[in-house]
Amino acid sequence: MKTYITELACHYERYFGVSGKRLKLKKGPIEKLHPDFFILEFPPNNKHDMFCYCTLGMSADRLDDNLIELFVYSAKADETLVELLTVCASYHRNVLPLGINHTVNIGQPWLGNSKCDYGFISAAYLDGAELGLFEYDGKEIGCYWLIPITEKERDFKIEYGVEQLEQLFEDKQLNYLNPERNCMVGE
Repeated sequence: MKTYITELACHYERYFGVSGKRLKLKKGPIEKLHPDFFILEFPPNNKHDMFCYCTLGMSADRLDDNLIELFVYSAKADETLVELLTVCASYHRNVLPLGINHTVNIGQPWLGNSKCDYGFISAAYLDGAELGLFEYDGKEIGCYWLIPITEKERDFKIEYGVEQLEQLFEDKQLNYLNPERNCMVGE
């Protein structure tokens, strides 16, 4: 019988059409994760001309309805994204469950000197249900996009709501791959 993590890896690899590189954080909150947890790194492929990092096992063995996995896009390969997703997975499993439309404090710049030090958990808008929905053992698991955002963008979401934040990003054509982008609130 195939495990949750094995099936999830197949789900991601079918979608991207290539094998992912297995990465695992060597330090930090790893002891509080599922023992088989890891991150898959996908290079640019026929689906996207960018890297994608995906969690595998963030919701393995959960008995509640908070079944999610996360992915983040990047213009370049960067193993700091393994740490980012691992910390999010640890928070989800050990502090408070994360879900769609939640924001998380990354606690440091997303990449390099980025002003984005929060993450917004969004539907897989670029990919749809083909990537965003994983079915396993009669349950639906959301594979959600972690979009790096600034604290002001997070505050905007809290004050005006998710739909207004997403509309702001659409109107101003959010460049979600640019770690050096400016905050879109107040531009």
